[in-house]
Amino acid sequence: MDKISTGIKGFDDIMGGLYPGDNVVWQVEDINNYKHVVDAFVRKSIKEGKNVNYIHFRKVNSIIDDLSKVNLFELDLAKGFEDFTMSVHNIIKTQSENSVYVFDSLTYIQRGWYSDLMTANFFKVTCPYLYKIGAAAYFSIKRNSYTYDTIAKIRETTQILMDIYNVEGSIYIHPLKVENRYTPILFFPHKIEKDKVTTITSSGEASKLFSHFDWRNKRLGYWRINFNKAKAALTQDESTQERIKQNLIDILVGKDSKINEMCKQYFTLADMVQIASREIGTGFIGGKSIGMLMATAIVSKSEETKEYFKDILEPHDSFYVGTDVFYSYIVENGLWDLRMKQKTDEGYFKYAKELQDGLQNGKFSEMIEEQFMHLLEYYGQCPIIVRSSSLLEDNFGNAFAGKYDSVFCINQGTPSQRLKAFEDAIRTVYASTMNEDALNYRKNRGLDKRDEQMAILVQRVSGDYYGEYYFPHIAGVANSSNLYVWNKKIDMDAGMLRLVFGLGTRAVDRVNNDYVRIVALDDPTRLPAMTKKDPQRFSQHYVDVLNLNKNELETIIVNEAVKSNLKTQSSLFGSKDKETEERFKRVGIDTSNIPFVLNFERLLRSTKFTEAMRKILKVVSSKYNYPVDIEYTANFDKQGNFRINIVQCRPLQTRGLGKTVELPKLEDKNSCLFSSTGNFMGGNVRLAIDYIVFISSDDYVKLPEVEKYNIARQVGIINKELKGKNAMLMGPGRWGSSNPELGVPVKFTELCNMSVMCEIAYSNQDLMPELSYGSHFFQDLVETGIFYVALFDNREDVVFNENKLREKENIVKQIVKDANINDEVIKVYDTKGLQIYSDITQQIVTCS
Repeated sequence: MDKISTGIKGFDDIMGGLYPGDNVVWQVEDINNYKHVVDAFVRKSIKEGKNVNYIHFRKVNSIIDDLSKVNLFELDLAKGFEDFTMSVHNIIKTQSENSVYVFDSLTYIQRGWYSDLMTANFFKVTCPYLYKIGAAAYFSIKRNSYTYDTIAKIRETTQILMDIYNVEGSIYIHPLKVENRYTPILFFPHKIEKDKVTTITSSGEASKLFSHFDWRNKRLGYWRINFNKAKAALTQDESTQERIKQNLIDILVGKDSKINEMCKQYFTLADMVQIASREIGTGFIGGKSIGMLMATAIVSKSEETKEYFKDILEPHDSFYVGTDVFYSYIVENGLWDLRMKQKTDEGYFKYAKELQDGLQNGKFSEMIEEQFMHLLEYYGQCPIIVRSSSLLEDNFGNAFAGKYDSVFCINQGTPSQRLKAFEDAIRTVYASTMNEDALNYRKNRGLDKRDEQMAILVQRVSGDYYGEYYFPHIAGVANSSNLYVWNKKIDMDAGMLRLVFGLGTRAVDRVNNDYVRIVALDDPTRLPAMTKKDPQRFSQHYVDVLNLNKNELETIIVNEAVKSNLKTQSSLFGSKDKETEERFKRVGIDTSNIPFVLNFERLLRSTKFTEAMRKILKVVSSKYNYPVDIEYTANFDKQGNFRINIVQCRPLQTRGLGKTVELPKLEDKNSCLFSSTGNFMGGNVRLAIDYIVFISSDDYVKLPEVEKYNIARQVGIINKELKGKNAMLMGPGRWGSSNPELGVPVKFTELCNMSVMCEIAYSNQDLMPELSYGSHFFQDLVETGIFYVALFDNREDVVFNENKLREKENIVKQIVKDANINDEVIKVYDTKGLQIYSDITQQIVTCS
């Protein structure tokens, strides 16, 4: 084995030199002591013809004076753990076998990332890589600047750990760990005088040397030191508080200019200390957490709303699992190399499933588990929800709506059972970063190379116990801009609600065989077109609840939910179907099982709930200077008073209304493909439609269920072929429904390249459009800029000349040549020259 010299001959003699792959960590008081051993190592390595590489990330001077024969690599810590670590590994890959490495002090990593944990993680994935390729490397850490746990991780990973001291002008080296070699004097301190080394074996000399150091020093992590400074600053002057507040914002939120500036405006130092005190681990708390906190702060602190909402806004007591825990989980479970493979272009999809399985089945460290247990003890047996809160999520430009998982923990059972369920929930969220929808979303939006760290938001589930069930009275999604207007009189700027009884899961997902209440906030009782036809049929029939006895999320019928004592007036939410009740009475049938219809009429007419929601949306969107999307819950007391909980807030990505478009004059109803008053979304447009993908309703409904899913997959194939080709997708019922009886069950990625999506009603076949306004599917449409149209049959203001399509040649086999497409059901028509026009003011959309 070829030995590598330290550059200090006497010390090489004692230790036997360095072995290929040795990582040497120097604990120092002063960076100049590290510089002393680095200079010797570099000079000797250059003299022996080695390829010397210096990884430089300090913002101050180099620790190597003469760089003329050294490869200098300057890296930016601000880009974060993943980018920095990948850059280091890529540098190592490109260098020759005859290479040695010198790194700036790891303490600069600790201070750049405010984290002991991430310093250890960097070392744990870099040291083994250098060892594997047989490259010797020098690192340093500042003594007494790390927790004992961090030092233990570094000690466990490195091959050599040494203390270096400067006492009264003399340099001493004291080996603490040296692998694969031993001499009787190796672990004594050694005085270094150029190439001469004197071993300190005398007890008197050793005692005198070590008496200079305070070994009782309490080891606080860098994050804890900063947190303690922040708490102490609460009683200090305003300028000190502002400076330390900014530091905490940078640590917890990041330096993104817009959100960072808003945090400075709406959070006090006390607010930031409170947030920091509820973080598990270290690192950022992520976009979802920030959005929820920001919206709550805006409403409770803005002059125009703070008095109004003083007794209306429900307080939260959330916890945050920092992003550093996510990376530590990856590193500690041996998944780092796999993650690096998955980040490459060729491995992006190839290794995703393997990494997903690894994330779903890993273990947490004892230190983190202990903090998890404290969190669960705090909440007791109250249900909680574990929600994704990634760095990019709910941010300006990227909503990530529904791409990552959220998991309810009903929180029943023994402490160990509850801990397992909680950890499983976090694992599920971590694993969801590798699901197909999330991967495609990041890829399609150019985010696949971005450092996407996953934090976790842990929230107490808003609601109360009703018998064996737990749920809020109402929940839903609110948008400050009403992008889907079905009547000319509706004010777009007043906003809109998607409203459900029970848990809000039915509001954010495209549910099957059920409908939610759509509320235009300028006219809350105005019903959308199809609901107006048959309010009972097009109302909510099922309720999502947490079943405490079964310890699971459950869907029950409305009557089951309202039969318990709701601790408020059930008439706020609906009433029994009066027509059915009267009919039953006339013929003497028991009326106890008559359906309870959730129409929310009294809630919308007789309470200030919609007024409060309108105020929330107005103030939050004005302070964001951007349309917003808010998830909310509300609970009522016996008198009908309510408290609103802002569960989530994110900027609503829209492309704007656009300039007014001159609509073509139709000679008669047969001169266009379709025309409709209202029921479209996407602003004022004039779009060329070169291709139409059309699903024949008559042929689709005849298919067995499995074939209907095949149709969805085939639409996805066509979607890929028509990327960038001005295509419109038209079909029966609800696109994206998970129930194929209600419409084609495509995933959003299977229609994401369409310019227009059109849902067509065939009421004789029970196929009805439903935009699912405010749902995750809706968010995807808005964010991608897909224009939406719903065509309702049997309406005077709707024209659809389907025969104009059927007269054309089906060219699906020309578009897709390498796949088996059911051309009886799926038609693709060349429609060059066709255009779709819409006018928001007149509320008219036409395609001709």
